[in-house]
Amino acid sequence: MKILYYDCFSGISGDMNLGAMIDLGVDEAILRRELEKLHLNEYELVVTRDERKGITGTKVDVKLLHHLPEDHHHDETSCSHNHAHHHEHHCHDNHAHHHEKKHHHHHRNLHDIEAIIHHSDLHPTVKELSLEMFRDVAVAEAKIHGKPIEEVHFHEVGAVDSIVDIVGAAICYNLLKVDKVIFSPITVGGGFVNCAHGIFPVPAPATTEILKGIPIVSGEIQKEMTTPTGAVIAKILGDKYTSNKNFSITKVGYGIGHRDNAIPNVLRVFLGEADDHLEEKAKIIECNIDDMNPELYQYVMEKLLAEGAMDVYLTPITMKKSRPAMKLSVLCSPQIVDKMISILYEETTTLGTRSYDVDKSMMGREIVTVDTPYGAVRIKLALYKNKVVKWKAEYEDCKKIAASHHIPLKAVYELVEKLYSN
Repeated sequence: MKILYYDCFSGISGDMNLGAMIDLGVDEAILRRELEKLHLNEYELVVTRDERKGITGTKVDVKLLHHLPEDHHHDETSCSHNHAHHHEHHCHDNHAHHHEKKHHHHHRNLHDIEAIIHHSDLHPTVKELSLEMFRDVAVAEAKIHGKPIEEVHFHEVGAVDSIVDIVGAAICYNLLKVDKVIFSPITVGGGFVNCAHGIFPVPAPATTEILKGIPIVSGEIQKEMTTPTGAVIAKILGDKYTSNKNFSITKVGYGIGHRDNAIPNVLRVFLGEADDHLEEKAKIIECNIDDMNPELYQYVMEKLLAEGAMDVYLTPITMKKSRPAMKLSVLCSPQIVDKMISILYEETTTLGTRSYDVDKSMMGREIVTVDTPYGAVRIKLALYKNKVVKWKAEYEDCKKIAASHHIPLKAVYELVEKLYSN
């Protein structure tokens, strides 16, 4: 299994991520070609080699192309652009904000950005991930400003560098073809930042909102280390957040940041290979039922599975007064516990449920096909430590052959077994 691991010991921002991805081996020419599909001619992507505290890596700058009168040119660049890259969100100084508005009309809202992405020729996965990231930032901004999401006209999502950073992140993820993305706890920094709403402690309001549910650490540096764009990349791309590195490293990349701090301002990323068996947290929800029409069980079980349960099963039990009953158990991800409980309350006679955490371990799976004289049969392979440990012919395929060719099902299984073994 191919792992992408983000080591955010010095935080994460959109441009550090792009630098890290190129340093890790994403082809810069392909990234540029994909970004051109946005049809935005308002920026230039500058990619250079740079170092921080002796660590060499790739630095990416999204330089805005300013079509301005000469006397504004230098001022705009030094103020809006550099500031944008240090702080990269709505916490810009008012001067930068004023210039951006006056000259650029980059105060795009979410609808404008969705239109840019929808009308591009980008890969559907890239479109979907980019839109998800933008919506998340928009929801955070809307909540902070107390506005409906469609009314948020904000610098962060509107600014061209944010569009390039977010869509670029989705492009790189899609190009790397990894099975899992893991982030270390996110270093957010400390101290205070200047926001449109005044001086605010780090992490800034939008970053805080986006990082809900994700482990964070302050770190040593009293500056803002993670921007909203960096935060949303971690939130949408991350499958897991842990400092445990359970994989063998195949490649390392460094994305260079814009600061020169005591701790190197770099984002370190690893590509790694891990065992195919997965471990994840899950929940079991149970209820005991002794007064329901047994015909209803199949319907309830099918509904739970259709709504995302990993497994549903019945165990015969004996309740008080020696009453025969059923224990209905549901295995599901922690995210959908509420949905599962409401189905149990609406569709069964139970008056209460209980739930507990379980650790779920799964072997890796792969499907291959075997051609038989009667048609193709799928075979499910079970992998452990990258080796095929066992395999099984797909029941539905074998059943179909047995029924249409009037062969015993057992004989179909034997045939498939023989053909696959050879």
